[in-house]
Amino acid sequence: MNHFRFGIDELLNDLEALEDKRVAVVGHPASVTSKLIHTVDALIAKGVKVVRSFGPQHGMRGDKQDNMIESEDYLDPHHKIPVISLYGRYRYPQKNMLEDIDAVLFDLQDIGCRVYTFITTLRYFVEACAKNNIALWVLDRPNPIGRPIDGLLLEEGAQSFVGCDVMPMRHGLTTGELACWFAEQLGCSRPIVIKMKNYDPDAAPGFGWPVGERAWINPSPNASSINMARCFPGTVLLEGTTLSEGRGTSCPLEVLGAPDFPSDEILTQIPSELGRYLRPCFFTPTFHKHANQLCRGIQIHTDHSDYRHEHFKPFHLVALILKYLRQTKPEYNLWRHHEYEYEHSRVPIDVICGSDCIRKWIDEENHTSLKLENMLTASTAQWNKTRIPYLLY
Repeated sequence: MNHFRFGIDELLNDLEALEDKRVAVVGHPASVTSKLIHTVDALIAKGVKVVRSFGPQHGMRGDKQDNMIESEDYLDPHHKIPVISLYGRYRYPQKNMLEDIDAVLFDLQDIGCRVYTFITTLRYFVEACAKNNIALWVLDRPNPIGRPIDGLLLEEGAQSFVGCDVMPMRHGLTTGELACWFAEQLGCSRPIVIKMKNYDPDAAPGFGWPVGERAWINPSPNASSINMARCFPGTVLLEGTTLSEGRGTSCPLEVLGAPDFPSDEILTQIPSELGRYLRPCFFTPTFHKHANQLCRGIQIHTDHSDYRHEHFKPFHLVALILKYLRQTKPEYNLWRHHEYEYEHSRVPIDVICGSDCIRKWIDEENHTSLKLENMLTASTAQWNKTRIPYLLY
């Protein structure tokens, strides 16, 4: 049997290139080997000189629950090395943070969505390491939602911490593949990518994640399952709305709703090929939006025999739900207006979507589902052509 191996597993087999080098690791709780040993621990046990580590959004420990909850720097209590937060005072690695380092090992588990900020951190390291003449090694990990593409391309000029480059919401690349594309966009040399072994992004039943071979570890507090990862490119839109995305429940970003959400009316309008993933439900968030209120809602399910990986389009699905809500209740107070991921002047839904197209499509009476489908088809075709030279598997 050909066993799957992470990039870190392959690196640990041959560490000669890191001999006598001072190394920093970018990691979080899901940065583990196939034997569930944390990357920092595994490298130090093998004699690698890890002198510093970096934690992204949600922290190296993964303990920060919501967006815009920052982490502080601290000293690793076991190894006595500094852990520098890149979701606090700084989000971009500063020159002084990279002093006396020969190589940065990037080992974050992504979930395949543009809004997931770990890939923004990746892009920043591609750029910062190139500027400071430091080797960047990307220890590749699976894209748990595989190769399908979904969502509109971010518009040039609409970049943010949750949209670092012109790509669709669901990009279908691994971190190593993305790093190579980022390098091309930035005009710098490609990082060293330590490829996974025996990775097939199209293989059932995981379709991107090696189900049955490797444990799922939350890369962030609310990324609690493969189902959540599959839903996230759609349910992340809810962060820009007054609807609950399930924070404060046991299934965050797999449900949506509100006390006055007309779930039954909306479900009757969903096309059958998308409706197979949905069921009406009730939930009461213990914190966040609509805390301690009974919400009528919808839950999305991809973990059953009717799941069709290539045809499941979460961005398309959630955009339709929001459109049907607007049509069912035209005066519904749908959009949130708050500072979202350090963007002060833009409506949160526009920051998330990378343009104002979706908000305008939802709010305009005359915009049809066919218009959305045409926009999505065009974005998919363009990105599919763009990404081909960067595919490693």
